[in-house]
Amino acid sequence: MMFKPFRTGLVSALALAGAVTAAQADGSLTVAMQLEPPHLDPTSAAAAAIDSVLYSNVYEGLTRFASDGSIVPGLARSWDISEDGLTYTFHLAEGVTFHDGSAFDAEDVKFSLDRARADDSTNAQKGLFAAIDTVEVTDPLTVVVTLSKPTGNFLFNMAWGDAVIVAPESADTLQTTPNGTGAFKFADWVQGDRIELVKNPEYWGTPAELDEATFKFISDPTAAFAAVMAEDVDVFYSFPAPENLPQFDMDPRFKVLAGSTEGETILAMNNKLAPLDDVRVREAVAHAINRQEIIDGAMFGYGTPIGSFFPPHNPDYVDLTGLSDYDPEKSKALLEEAGVALPLRLKMTLPPPSYARRGGEIIAAQLRQVGIEAQIENVEWAQWLETTFRGKDYGLTIVSHVEPMDIGSLANPEYYTQYDNPDFRAVIEELSVTADQAARSELFKQAQTTLAEDYVAGFLFQMALLTVAKAEVEGLWVNMPTPAVDLTSVHWAK
Repeated sequence: MMFKPFRTGLVSALALAGAVTAAQADGSLTVAMQLEPPHLDPTSAAAAAIDSVLYSNVYEGLTRFASDGSIVPGLARSWDISEDGLTYTFHLAEGVTFHDGSAFDAEDVKFSLDRARADDSTNAQKGLFAAIDTVEVTDPLTVVVTLSKPTGNFLFNMAWGDAVIVAPESADTLQTTPNGTGAFKFADWVQGDRIELVKNPEYWGTPAELDEATFKFISDPTAAFAAVMAEDVDVFYSFPAPENLPQFDMDPRFKVLAGSTEGETILAMNNKLAPLDDVRVREAVAHAINRQEIIDGAMFGYGTPIGSFFPPHNPDYVDLTGLSDYDPEKSKALLEEAGVALPLRLKMTLPPPSYARRGGEIIAAQLRQVGIEAQIENVEWAQWLETTFRGKDYGLTIVSHVEPMDIGSLANPEYYTQYDNPDFRAVIEELSVTADQAARSELFKQAQTTLAEDYVAGFLFQMALLTVAKAEVEGLWVNMPTPAVDLTSVHWAK
């Protein structure tokens, strides 16, 4: 991805030589984010804000994402895979306890995986577990997972926040009282303000260096700028006002980290809502969008244009932006060909992030030029999840999909986009059972092309991860391979 240059990691001698702050002295850190989680159970909601606070910090899975996106051991310290690729034998860490003091063992793994794939599961990513046939406990530290078909991404799937391991005794209360095995324990949640974590003194692995961490929720970009400048927060993760970044970059008190994310930012379309069920109308919407104008206006130049649902930094990426280039005259011709009476009015729901609110205003103005009236409805995150994502009550919406390698989500006709293409589903199904990397690469390219040619959405840009931190904070992830603010290795410079 291409970003504007920063002094990333460059800290002046003046900043390092300053007096030790109160936060450094007591080992605490305050992290600000724009979005507050709707609840605290990552296994029962699609909200990335849950993982942002709790992934790795509080909850852990069999495997986990490292900062470079690789898959490393989690609660499973090692594993064996059968020659036919159907049987995974996981060898679990010893001496692990949940934060409530109960012991962790293979029965908890079996419970968590069976719960996630059950018919009545509320897990937002049930597809991650679809290939599991049986989960068997052979001893307290060994669990055998048998798949119904080879799944090349199985260890990758088990690293998602939706696949963390939970205890049966506390599963029903996780939304308000998280109970994991991680390096931090949940302490308090003042809704509308903050979530507090404390160091887990009984952690089974490498202990956290911080004694406590507070996540503050600041949705307004102006308030975000003020909080950082006043040093009320130590880190602002995914800073919502990129126009202010040069000012922070010139201030020796701070450093700006510019990295990449897995976040495909799209103008999602309800593919079953007339007239968006006509591919010509969806194509008309796509050609009415000027991506660069949106990147410049909403993100102040930070972001990479995309033409399908795939990250540009992936080696299998195909540049398909030309299929939906900015061409308002073509948009008008397509609408006329489709017999659409103008003006066409479509409800556009916009969640709180500034990329959505700012981008929505720009897109609405662009669509108006071709006869489409986007009727903007600003909604809070919980409302977006309930009415747009689950209720599918929308025509257009803007959202960044930050889950890793999630192109397969569009193969589900019940997904909020309601895209239903048997050929695309067949490609994703073949991907799930293909281990050969060359063959997988071709399938990924085929999948991207199909989505682009079907104009499933207005593909906008890949989200940049822009973080502002005090100069002395070290160990933060620069890139975001999964939606997480992993604090397990974060510390103050000594």
